[in-house]
Amino acid sequence: MSALTPDETILGLLASQPQHGYQLLETFNQPDHLGNVWNLSTSQLYAVLKRLEREGWITGQQMISDTAPARTEYAITDAGARHLQAWLGEEHPSSSIRRVRVEFLSRMYVAQRLNLPAAPIISRQRESCKEAQARLLNGRHDDAAGIGWLAMELANAQLEAVLKWIDQCEMALSSPLHK
Repeated sequence: MSALTPDETILGLLASQPQHGYQLLETFNQPDHLGNVWNLSTSQLYAVLKRLEREGWITGQQMISDTAPARTEYAITDAGARHLQAWLGEEHPSSSIRRVRVEFLSRMYVAQRLNLPAAPIISRQRESCKEAQARLLNGRHDDAAGIGWLAMELANAQLEAVLKWIDQCEMALSSPLHK
């Protein structure tokens, strides 16, 4: 499993409009945006921007202003847009609780910013979690006691909670207030 990075989320923000680092950081810090999803420092953000630029997924252009210091404005490239679309359309997203909390919410946020439908993202995440739960339940032995059994019960309870929460996400995002 790959490391959990904000790469694709940043690509999504830049797909909505070119931005400089401070604008991106504000989005990651505001609780009504990504502030409750990611914990990203200024140095981490700029390290990611440099890496994305090296990958050829974004380009930076120095912007000169009479009223502010020069800033680098970043824009997504065609290669970055293809990578972003692959991430948004990932067929089997992770069912890890941490990844659901960060990646699923990030996908939902980016889709909303880009005016893309949430339903396919929600459906794929739900199916991934249901498949993980089925695998877990198939390997469970009810008569086995001990830490292994308790760990499996916890994992099952977490997946149950996530599936219920995904249903809430679907209902919340389909309400007239979120359209």
